[in-house]
Amino acid sequence: MKIDEIRALNDEELSKRLEEAHQELFNLRFRLATRQLANHREIPKVKKRIARMKTLIRERELDIG
Repeated sequence: MKIDEIRALNDEELSKRLEEAHQELFNLRFRLATRQLANHREIPKVKKRIARMKTLIRERELDIG
C-alpha cells in the first residue's frame, strides 16, 4: 500500500487497516516461528506499512492540535 493510498483513507478506515496490519504481522511471525512462512521478506513489508500508517495518524494529530 502506497502512502498516497493511505492518505486517501479517513481516520476510521485508517484505524481499521492498522489493526488488520498488526494482526497480519502477528500471523506472519507465528508462521515464521513454526517454519511455515515461505517468503520471510513479507515481515519487513508489513512493518513498514504499519509505520507509514502510524506516521500519518501522528501527522493528523499534530495538524489538528
